[in-house]
Amino acid sequence: MPIYDSVFRADLFAGKVALITGGGTGIGRCIAHELAALGCSVVVSGRRPEPLKIVVGEVTADGGKCEALPLNIRDDEAVDAAIAELVKRHGRLDFVVNNAGGQFAADAATIRPKGWRAVIDTNLNGTWWVSQSAHRHWMQGQGGAIVNVIADMWNGFPGMAHTGAARAAVDNLTKSLAIEWAADGVRVNAVAPGYVLSSGLHNYPEDIMEVFQSLMVKNPAARLGTEAEISSAVVWLLSAGAAYVTGHTVRVDGAGSLAKQVMFPLASKSNLPIYNGFHRASDVPNRFLGDADAGQATTAATEAQP
Repeated sequence: MPIYDSVFRADLFAGKVALITGGGTGIGRCIAHELAALGCSVVVSGRRPEPLKIVVGEVTADGGKCEALPLNIRDDEAVDAAIAELVKRHGRLDFVVNNAGGQFAADAATIRPKGWRAVIDTNLNGTWWVSQSAHRHWMQGQGGAIVNVIADMWNGFPGMAHTGAARAAVDNLTKSLAIEWAADGVRVNAVAPGYVLSSGLHNYPEDIMEVFQSLMVKNPAARLGTEAEISSAVVWLLSAGAAYVTGHTVRVDGAGSLAKQVMFPLASKSNLPIYNGFHRASDVPNRFLGDADAGQATTAATEAQP
């Protein structure tokens, strides 16, 4: 039986225990396999027990140690009880990978309150509940490492405003916790994947998939990332090699965040008003003002006069 082809040494995490939320599918599943291949005892968490059972079977068949923890991370009391029990059962909790998340493509004007709350609750609040409970029940006294998996939201997230807001908040939370918990020996970092070839792509409708496909070739890397490339970044941040790295977000996106392409088509005609109050401004051809009413510039300047 082939084993995970990690770039890290096989016994790197021998004797360590890791909790991976969203560990039943996609990137979380890949991280579970790599950590287990490196000697770590892995606990995969998620709301649906079926995918977790499959991952546990895969990892154990490959010779690793893995168990399932069905859990809704939106429920703070359930999270606290589950992590307390995990620490009691394993005697430690060295690593937490906050990978669980979810979102849906929608124009910001159409997102309903229930959908907004669900995405914020999972991506932001769930990350917070798990991190705080892990700190309370083990890391506060023993140290550890937390890695939050977020997203490429650096230039906004049109088409997914809810997840953009939540992921940006987790980036900031990562920095705050890194500062506050450094004295406890806890490092907190994040990984921000770009477009990744993952089972999560199946959650989007065909029209959004077509947009993804058109954007991929415009990425400087001209391809998607792989789950293993995200996992490698997570593993490094958990390792002793990153002992002096905390409060940092590693972008794993093929430089895509430096050449951002938006998911939604931009307006072909500007409806933003123009202001030019400078009475000696150089005469600029109207075509450089876009398709907005060129008369607005003159009107705005006139209205600014006493």
